[in-house]
Amino acid sequence: MMTSTSDRSREWARLGAKARLVEIDQERAEILREYPDLGRSSLGGAAHRRSRPKLTPAAKRKLSAGMRKYWARRKALAAAKAKA
Repeated sequence: MMTSTSDRSREWARLGAKARLVEIDQERAEILREYPDLGRSSLGGAAHRRSRPKLTPAAKRKLSAGMRKYWARRKALAAAKAKA
């Protein structure tokens, strides 16, 4: 079975993107070797994100009820605007 031209083009693009990501990772490593203090900046990604506290089941129920009210109000306003 022959592969279509668009499938081959997509595969070549995917391989090129993969190669570019490897280059970017290498460049990033070189930059961090030259400027190690940049590794501790806010650009570090997920390691520097704050984690949220876990919600208790009661807090989840309260949040859920509040969101149901919020969306009900929005739906009612949209319906009122549609009628007008």
